[in-house]
Amino acid sequence: MLGAMAAVALALTLASPAYGYHRDELYFRMLPPQWGYVDQPPLTPLIARATTLLADETWALHVPATLLMAVSVAVVALITRELGGDRTAQTLCAWAYATSLLPLEFARVLLTATVDLVVWPLVVLLVLRAVRRDEPRWWLAVGLVVGLSTYNKWLVSLLVLSLAAGIAVLGPRRLFRSPWVWGAGLLALALAAPNLAYQATNGWPQLDMGRALARHNATEVRLLALPILLVMLGLPLVPVWVAGLVALWRGRDGWGDVRFLAAALPVLLVLVVTGGSQFYYSLGLLTAVLAAGCVVVVRWWRAGPRSRARWVAAGVAVNAVTSGVIALPLVPVEHLGSTPVPLFNQIAQDQVGWEEYVADVARVRDALPVEDRGRAVVVTDNYGEAGAIDRYGAAYGIDEVYSAQNELYLQARPPEAATVAVVVGTRVGPLRRVFADCRVGGRLDHGLGVDSQEQGRPVSVCDLPRGGWAEVWPRLRHYD
Repeated sequence: MLGAMAAVALALTLASPAYGYHRDELYFRMLPPQWGYVDQPPLTPLIARATTLLADETWALHVPATLLMAVSVAVVALITRELGGDRTAQTLCAWAYATSLLPLEFARVLLTATVDLVVWPLVVLLVLRAVRRDEPRWWLAVGLVVGLSTYNKWLVSLLVLSLAAGIAVLGPRRLFRSPWVWGAGLLALALAAPNLAYQATNGWPQLDMGRALARHNATEVRLLALPILLVMLGLPLVPVWVAGLVALWRGRDGWGDVRFLAAALPVLLVLVVTGGSQFYYSLGLLTAVLAAGCVVVVRWWRAGPRSRARWVAAGVAVNAVTSGVIALPLVPVEHLGSTPVPLFNQIAQDQVGWEEYVADVARVRDALPVEDRGRAVVVTDNYGEAGAIDRYGAAYGIDEVYSAQNELYLQARPPEAATVAVVVGTRVGPLRRVFADCRVGGRLDHGLGVDSQEQGRPVSVCDLPRGGWAEVWPRLRHYD
């Protein structure tokens, strides 16, 4: 276990400076500390802001991400131990998980999903300890972790619902009568109360955000949720977690009291497909099933010829190499666009080209007549573009940036004296409905050949917001 933790921490540390900031990281470092935001709770942005005290660089942001990944390796391996796996099974689990695809991708940068790499398996581990050891005090630890994790994402509620549904279907149903279980629920609610209060007093913005994500992503999520489940950890690991799922469902080898894990995964998949927000929401529970599968696989190879162990080791090794090539920045950024890596790694797409984009924006701004520059502001379509300008704009003489996306809409709007806007990333057609005149002044191009959300988008020059910014700003607002 310690070897896998050290190896993944070293690999992530060496990879840390490569490519650049992720769009979410650029956003997080802009957000002021507060109780919550319209699109998320406060924890991950607060961690991101804290890293700037160390250094305002990508490597500093990635230190907590690396530590979270290392801790998650230990937690997942401990699930294997809780299910009766010996040191060999725990070692197999640690290496299989540490070198799997989506966890490596999420650990490369600091996202809310990076924090969840620890939170979801930890909740499962604590539930298993409460049930298998018949030590109900562990339920209070479950409530503690669930309550605190709401400050990262409310998504943990899906895990709780899935586990509860699994217990209702496959037992042990006596847990619903336990005062310790209900005490855990009350503790979680008490810890989450300030977070709930923020939501209630601000019109439940997380519900609006969830609906917005569903509008944008629902079709894709519903089509791909099941196929992507097969590649989240890597194809070579599918037989391992399938073996774990089957063994849990059957309740053999003393697993009769934890069969609910087998039912919880399909329940979670139904919730993900129904909600339609993000396809990766099932990852945390899938890793727990992988941990169970490692127990089964080790027992299987010991019951047969030695070649079985070699086949398992080869599968983990192949998965590690494949996952490493896709998830880690092994391909130099100048060659990234000529490889298929960006097709399988959205995070890599969202890391490259930000400073080049800022230079593109500066060129359009600098081409304005001198009399227009003094009354011009930069307005971006999304928070990634805004975050890039906030980080790199000063070097190009851009000191302020505005965006009407998500929380940035509430942070500031352009002054009424600004009658010229350099608008980044938004199509000209909609802009002409809110400005007297708009024309394309340039396009974003990082020159790397990597397709991304920004690549090729227009940088427009727009004059005279109709009715002033007080009228235009609400019309530009969007959640996604």
